[in-house]
This record gives sequence, C-alpha cells and structure tokens, in this order.
Amino acid sequence: MSEYTDDASQSDQSWRGFARHVKRFVRRPNRRPRGRWSVIGFLVLFGAGMLFSTSAIEAGGTSLRAEQDVELRSVIPERNEDVRELEAESQQLRDEVDGLTEDLGSGNNPIERQQERGDDNKQAAGLTAVHGPAVSVSLDDAPHSASQLPAGAKIEDVVVHQQDVQAVVNALWSGGAEAVTIMGVRVVSTSAVRCVGNTLLLHGQVYSPPFVITAIGDVETMSTSLDASPGVLAFQSAAEDYGLGYETEKLQDVEMPAYDGPIDMHDAEVP
Repeated sequence: MSEYTDDASQSDQSWRGFARHVKRFVRRPNRRPRGRWSVIGFLVLFGAGMLFSTSAIEAGGTSLRAEQDVELRSVIPERNEDVRELEAESQQLRDEVDGLTEDLGSGNNPIERQQERGDDNKQAAGLTAVHGPAVSVSLDDAPHSASQLPAGAKIEDVVVHQQDVQAVVNALWSGGAEAVTIMGVRVVSTSAVRCVGNTLLLHGQVYSPPFVITAIGDVETMSTSLDASPGVLAFQSAAEDYGLGYETEKLQDVEMPAYDGPIDMHDAEVP
C-alpha cells in the first residue's frame, strides 16, 4: 500500500486541475472522435483520478495500512471485554441450570446416584480447582524485526507457532500432568489452541507472547517428557539458532482454577 503525504488542499488542487483538463477535452467542438477506445481511456483516467484523490484525502498524510493496523489493535481489547461479559452471563446461566438440576434430583434416588457419579469425575474433567507442584514453560518470539532477521531466517522462523504451544501441552500431558493452564486459563480435553499471526486464541480470548504453559503433576516426570518430545526439541533448536525464548521453571505449589467455560458434548455414551 502506498503512502500519500499530500494534504487535503493539495489533493483538492490536483483534482481541480484534472477537472479543467476534462472540460477542455469535452468542449473542443471540432475534435474528431477516436472511437470507443478513446472513450474507454477517458473513463479509466477519470476513475483513477477519483481513486487517487479520495485515497489522498482519506490518508491525510499517513499510511492507510498503518491506520488499519492501529484500528485492529484497538478492537482486540474491546472484543476481549465483550467475551468476558458473555462468559459471566453464561456462567450465571450454568449456575441456574445446576441449581434446578439439584432441586429436581432431590429425593429421586436414580438421579441422585448419577449426580454423585458426575461429582466424582469433576476433578478428572478439570471442573474443580487444584493445587500442587508444577512445571512452567514460557515460549516467546525472538526480539527481531522483519528488517533485522538472522542470516538465513524467515519471518516465520522467529515467532511462536500453534504447533509449538501444542507440542509443550502434549508433552506435559504425556508426562502425567494432572491439570494444565495456558496463560492462567485452565484447559480441558475439549479446549482448542489456535494461533493467528503471533497471537494465541483460547476460549474466545486473545493473548500475546510470551505464552506461559503450567502443569501440575510429577515435576521430574513432566520435565523428562518435555526433553524427549520431538516438537519441543525442534523449538529448543530454533531458540538457539534464531533467539526464540524458551524457559522452564519448577514450582513447589501452584493453585489452578477450575475450568468454567462451556462443555460442548457432540457424542456421549452411557456404559
């Protein structure tokens, strides 16, 4: 996208000069028609003049792409706030449903037994708060701009990707993690991690790097699993080559909140 630095008055003068040229072209009484190609050329020039003049006025001496980027960055916090409000409303409705379910099951032995069975599985499903020793992993973009990349590197080599976050999470689960959070948000089996550019989307929220993944469980076993994961090893290698950030920390006791988002069940089976 080109940058237009002329102000509105200069653009107006340019447009008026173009208009005077058009009038001279139209008013010549003895001008011999040149056929349809002359008309098409005139229409193309007329449209181009309108486009350039409008773009220059709208830009007001700035880059149109830069204004769009600033507008996008300002929209993200607003959308995050909308998501938080909707999540609070959703949680209130879920609490009402849970209360009605308990009321209906009171005195009904079969329903009460199933409710007790569900309560027993809440911890395994990530629906209860937990605490314990943990491993924390931080992934960060390299501190390079697009114009100052390391030799032989491309822009995609110096940012954290979706597969990098997934590799760490999967390695922690494989190492016996009992509970996992990403950016302090509890993740469960139905959670989806997606990256757009260098931002992470999780449960409707947008996060910027560094991305912090924390897991409660046997610290030594989870650390060994991280060191043996091909995906994690590939990221560690890229961190050494291109300056990406990779840090691990062993924590004595971490508190994790319960997962409080919606649980989308597409298929269910009662044994």
